[in-house]
Amino acid sequence: MPRRTHASWIGPVVELGGAAILLWAITTATAWPRSLEAIGQRGSLAVCAHPNALPYSSKRGPLPGFQIELAEALAQRLGVPLARHWVVNSFQYRRADCDVVLNAIADKAALAEVGLRMSRPYHRTGVVLAVRGDSGVSSLAHLGPARRVGVQVGSLVSMTLAKRGVETTPFVFEDEMMEALANREIEAAAVTPAAMGWFNANHPDVRIRHIAAFQEDPDLNWNVSVGMVKPDEEVKRRVDDALNAMLADGTIARIYARCGFELQPPQ
Repeated sequence: MPRRTHASWIGPVVELGGAAILLWAITTATAWPRSLEAIGQRGSLAVCAHPNALPYSSKRGPLPGFQIELAEALAQRLGVPLARHWVVNSFQYRRADCDVVLNAIADKAALAEVGLRMSRPYHRTGVVLAVRGDSGVSSLAHLGPARRVGVQVGSLVSMTLAKRGVETTPFVFEDEMMEALANREIEAAAVTPAAMGWFNANHPDVRIRHIAAFQEDPDLNWNVSVGMVKPDEEVKRRVDDALNAMLADGTIARIYARCGFELQPPQ
């Protein structure tokens, strides 16, 4: 059973289930740049992730989530084990001694404000309009006044749709939205491709398809990268090289496919 992806623990720096809340500034044990040698001496690459947010990450069960799988593949290429630091709010995040966070939205200035440095982008994601496979809806224009769209509370897409006069129903969790859509309680849902793909992977009897209703809106589409805490130039280069290799050999694509969605090239 898929676990809930909470809508409010991090972002717009780190994308998690369409989240849009800014991280507090990161504090670490040292103000000096972190070297690969220092990471090696400590014995691990530390990633910060949510403990209960499949398909993104999970502390329990057989499936770690794609963020953890990506971090494990990255650590392997850096020649160290992966250490997982589980965080659910900004206070815990500030206390955790992270080296990296996955799914950092590739905005160099925003990341710098919270003490993160951006790797090369490796994936493009955003918001899509999910509808049932038997729905006749093919665009936002086909949604009449009585057809409601599920949105996350306080999200940018909820405000965008309200300005367009589209009736919306607020939800806290993406999985609640997907279940309401499958049960015909709403006509469509504004979700991330990861949430829709994960639902389809776990509910093969209820097929959900997506409409690219927001592809022209730059605020609802973004590249993602690895956010690094105070890396020196060698660490930055090695992370970028590792991502290049993982893209070239299909590692990232395979990890995403196991969660039900496709790797998209960054723009």
